[in-house]
Amino acid sequence: MAQLDQLYQQIILDHAKERHGRGLIDPEPGHRHGESHQLNPVCGDEITLRTCLDHGTITSLTWEGDGCAISQASASILADLGPGLTRDDLIVRVDAFRDLMRSRGKGEADEELLGDAAALTGVSRFPARVKCAMLAWVALEEALLAAN
Repeated sequence: MAQLDQLYQQIILDHAKERHGRGLIDPEPGHRHGESHQLNPVCGDEITLRTCLDHGTITSLTWEGDGCAISQASASILADLGPGLTRDDLIVRVDAFRDLMRSRGKGEADEELLGDAAALTGVSRFPARVKCAMLAWVALEEALLAAN
């Protein structure tokens, strides 16, 4: 288990350093898009996330923000996970991630479903950090609603 924790830590650190999807991209003409800004008032983390869809499929998921390694890594992981999925498939993953974060350390991530987001499993043991991990995912939900 210690090796898995180390692997997960490395994934989080890699995404926090090399932030995928950072920098908001303008939507392609004719594509639906939505944007959301979320702030965690407890720690000051903030994220603006924009997603674009073409016929229900995510074509881009980009973001800007500042905050702790967990919030930035979570946004980076989400930016890798979303493009190419349908809106409904992505919502399934958001719900699975939320359930995992609410598990208080008792949940087990479905790595096939969540990909690198499984690396954030340990965050669920620290309720004060769960909101940091969820920030981009909540922004995504609002951005998808705005894109409707």
